[in-house]
Amino acid sequence: MRVLPGVWRWRHNPLRRRTDLAEAWLALVTLLVMVLAVPAVGALCGSLSNASLRQAVAEQRRHRHITEAVVVARAERQTAPSQPDGSMGRVTRTRVVANWTAHDGSSHSGTLGTPLKSPAPGATFRLWTDDHGRPVPRPMTTGAAATHAVFSGICAAAAAAALIEGMRRLIVWRLIRRRYERLDRAWARYGPDWGRTGAGS
Repeated sequence: MRVLPGVWRWRHNPLRRRTDLAEAWLALVTLLVMVLAVPAVGALCGSLSNASLRQAVAEQRRHRHITEAVVVARAERQTAPSQPDGSMGRVTRTRVVANWTAHDGSSHSGTLGTPLKSPAPGATFRLWTDDHGRPVPRPMTTGAAATHAVFSGICAAAAAAALIEGMRRLIVWRLIRRRYERLDRAWARYGPDWGRTGAGS
């Protein structure tokens, strides 16, 4: 956004048009709004996201419990695209048939993915379950929640800045179109007589 170069339009000179002055004031107002509003929007969105994610982390920690699963047999092998806690990276997990005991004491069995490289019958691994013993991803960490909150705040600030700049460009485009329309009307009135003797031009 060219804010500072547009300040020259405030100078008093016979070539300054009303649209030039309007563009200069629009540039200044846009700059002030960006300086004041964009950080506020980013901070507000980041704060709200952080509070929501912290509440989600606390909720997950209350209702997700860790237990030990016992390998019964080995199944096929597959690759998982990412970690359950939100960290990126590809992790190869081996599918096994396992038994486990839920937080409420009930027994369960099923096919699970295990981080063990060579799981043998009787091997154990840690497993996260909900209150009813169903396998669930591990709870989100506080660090991951804070990272997501910061990222959402940055995205909100960038979106607000883009919106403000887009509105400024739209208004400037409308001003330029009106300027050219006035020039066309003036040329339609005086253009045919341009340079003719006695035409007053």
